[in-house]
Amino acid sequence: MDRRFFLKSSGIALASFGFMAAAPDFLHQFANAQSRTSRGKRKILITIFQRGAVDGLSMVIPYGDPAYFNARRTIAIPKPGANDGAVNLDGYFGLHPSLSPLESLWKSKQLAVIHAAGSPNNTRSHFDAQDYMESGTPGNKGTVNGWLNRALQSSQSKTDSAFRAVAMSQQTPRTMMGRYPTIAMSSLADFAIKAGAYSRSVQGGFEGIYQENAKDTLGETGKETFEAVNYLKKANPAQFKPENGAQYPNSQFAQSLRQIAQLIKADVGLETAFAEVTGWDTHTNQGSSRGQLSNLLRDFGGAINALTVDLGKRMDDVLILTMSEFGRTVRENGGRGTDHGHGNAMFAIGGGVKGGKVYGDWKGLKTEYLYEGRDLAVTTDFRDVFAEVASRHLGNKNLDKIFPGFTADPKNFKGFVS
Repeated sequence: MDRRFFLKSSGIALASFGFMAAAPDFLHQFANAQSRTSRGKRKILITIFQRGAVDGLSMVIPYGDPAYFNARRTIAIPKPGANDGAVNLDGYFGLHPSLSPLESLWKSKQLAVIHAAGSPNNTRSHFDAQDYMESGTPGNKGTVNGWLNRALQSSQSKTDSAFRAVAMSQQTPRTMMGRYPTIAMSSLADFAIKAGAYSRSVQGGFEGIYQENAKDTLGETGKETFEAVNYLKKANPAQFKPENGAQYPNSQFAQSLRQIAQLIKADVGLETAFAEVTGWDTHTNQGSSRGQLSNLLRDFGGAINALTVDLGKRMDDVLILTMSEFGRTVRENGGRGTDHGHGNAMFAIGGGVKGGKVYGDWKGLKTEYLYEGRDLAVTTDFRDVFAEVASRHLGNKNLDKIFPGFTADPKNFKGFVS
């Protein structure tokens, strides 16, 4: 019996518990979970997507530019030292006060900001902009895979763990789609339940086929699958509690980061992780130091801070990179919110980050410097940011394969990764 046909006819839906790869390739990949140590010490990348287009000018405030306050009469964040004022970074830029949990990372030079970053494509469509950022090919809707999947493909090894790339999401994110097998799970508990049910439901069927044809490749694949599921059960990431006094917020996003930390501690071979958080499309009643955006940033900053505290010294080998599809208009609108814009701010956090600095070519917010007279101009292509992380943190030199049609020149790197 053909292995693929057997899997299909037996009703085994790998994708139902997050496995979005072709069955044979996926199962062989799964079998390598226990041989992960041959890769040596790993660097880990955690990407966080702020879906909905966060207002980077409220996240990292250019309070040293008078044009900022002129454009935002009701939603501007006050200068440092004022009531509910920004957290001072360098005398010109400041963090939103709800991001104060990240101040210690800035002071310890583990947090860098890349401002005025974004896509060279001018779309203001959430769907298109997210697709371009996750595919890594702005303006090209025909790209079938994501930039992270291409990075994984170009650096794969026969000893890769099945858990090398994990997304804490209901579905495989666009950035991880492609030929390289990745795992998407809504939670570790959900994965364990479904994986356990999967292994129990098919074990008898597989064993019967073993007896009929011991040399059939399905037999080996079945054994590999059971070994991999059992391996994860033995690793039991859920056993690892937050360390160093880390306190995660109760949000879904924060719990995703907590579970990523558990996977790292369980040493299952994780190298690339993905998490996302929604709600950033603040067209009305955005708020200033308090309100809608403030609440979102409080959870965002608190969750990231908890992750870094929880991992402790492990952060020496971890880099957290945040991103959003585009920024928002410089001027507030009539609903005391902001509309779809262009340039935005990104965070890079980790022990290997040259932090305590705002990177990028900052032109300012005077009208003559704005994109189409309304938006923060993009002066750093997001692909240069991704390429620097892939090259200098992950050690992947195959940038032409990761970013097809784009020359990722190290001369354009900002230097925020050691």
